[in-house]
Amino acid sequence: MYYILKYLLFLLLLFYFISSSFSQKDTINTNRLKIFISGNIVFYAGTGIVLNNLWYKQYSSNNFHFFDDSNEWLQVDKCGHFYTSYYLSKVLNNGFKWIGLSVNKSALYGSLLGVFYISSIELFDGYSEHWGASISDIGANILGSSLFLTQQLLWKEQRITPKFSFHTTSYTSVRPDLLGDSFGEQLLKDYNGQTYWLSFNIKSLWQLNKFPAWLNLAIGYGATGMVGGRDNNNAEIPVESNLDFTRKRQYYISLDLDLNKIKTKSKFLKIVFSFVNIIKFPLPTVEFSGDDINFYPFYF
Repeated sequence: MYYILKYLLFLLLLFYFISSSFSQKDTINTNRLKIFISGNIVFYAGTGIVLNNLWYKQYSSNNFHFFDDSNEWLQVDKCGHFYTSYYLSKVLNNGFKWIGLSVNKSALYGSLLGVFYISSIELFDGYSEHWGASISDIGANILGSSLFLTQQLLWKEQRITPKFSFHTTSYTSVRPDLLGDSFGEQLLKDYNGQTYWLSFNIKSLWQLNKFPAWLNLAIGYGATGMVGGRDNNNAEIPVESNLDFTRKRQYYISLDLDLNKIKTKSKFLKIVFSFVNIIKFPLPTVEFSGDDINFYPFYF
């Protein structure tokens, strides 16, 4: 709990720094500002308490230390940090615009706060005897927020969007304790079934006026054959298993849909489209894995 209070104090100082930079040119809605700050504090403190009770409380605390996990899970977990940091920055950017900040300030402060959120929670690991703070995780967080910030400052729109897709795998039957037993656990823990994408809006990037604004080109990354972080040596692999336990990287190229480019006057549909747009649509996909090339009519 001490660490939560310490980071909460830093969050308050960060909000003070941000608020002190507001100028007369910023048309700040003070009521919305109070709601925004209060909501962020409650969300951050609540998230920290839940993580502490469900995760960190089970393990002994230690002096702050680092842990190098850069070579684990063939870096699929780093893609998760990149993806999460990007969308935290995007949500917080929208919050700053909602209270009345300019486009540039909203993007800057949203990205700054996004990195703080995910990296400070990640740094809880640094005080856990079981783990340690990961520089590579923090680096992935910074890259995710930077992708959002760079595009917002350069184009005032997001032309390259991170996306996520997932399918269940049979590897969970080998190590359900590590890869998850239920679907919800597997969604978070089974890196064999996770694919992370960068979805490129063709019309916006290449200025093709007659090209459909909602059709994207997506490049994906995933991995398979993993029943351990660094290797599979500690896993009790069944002798008669039909699974391939060769750890391999997987690269994908596919089509995708950008629902944010679909024109509608409905605010409800805009919200739905924005939420669903974080997921890669299951469309025709080509996979490159080692010497193998596979085609899927619909890949998810």
